[in-house]
Amino acid sequence: MPVIDLPDVNVWLALTDPDHAYHARAERYWANEKAPQIALFRITLLGMLRLLSNSKSMNGNPFTPERAWEISQTYLGLPEVTLYPDPPEADKHLAQWSKARFFSPKLWTDAWIAALALEHGCRVVSFDAHFARFPRLDFLHLEP
Repeated sequence: MPVIDLPDVNVWLALTDPDHAYHARAERYWANEKAPQIALFRITLLGMLRLLSNSKSMNGNPFTPERAWEISQTYLGLPEVTLYPDPPEADKHLAQWSKARFFSPKLWTDAWIAALALEHGCRVVSFDAHFARFPRLDFLHLEP
């Protein structure tokens, strides 16, 4: 089992929103499958804040920005969750993948998350299967 998980924004959203279609699956991951340490990066933190306070992603019931911030701080207050720094070495992965046949403009953010995971030795956890495209990435695809 990996030591550090890097949950994608969609996992944080599903964990937080009890009305989310994948909430039960996210809770099963958190209770039974998560690594001992959870990495939160600035990009996933900001994505979580954006989605939690967005009416469309929250089915018309968004949190206020203040409440979304409080939720993020609650997660960061958990002993297993740490805000990790972005290492400059992650850029080399973006440079390499930008030349790959599988790469498309829609993958920039996911590529950055994958690069951070590789540099910190994390397993990416996501509901999005496309993370499997990134070479050498430890990836747990949460299937609903």
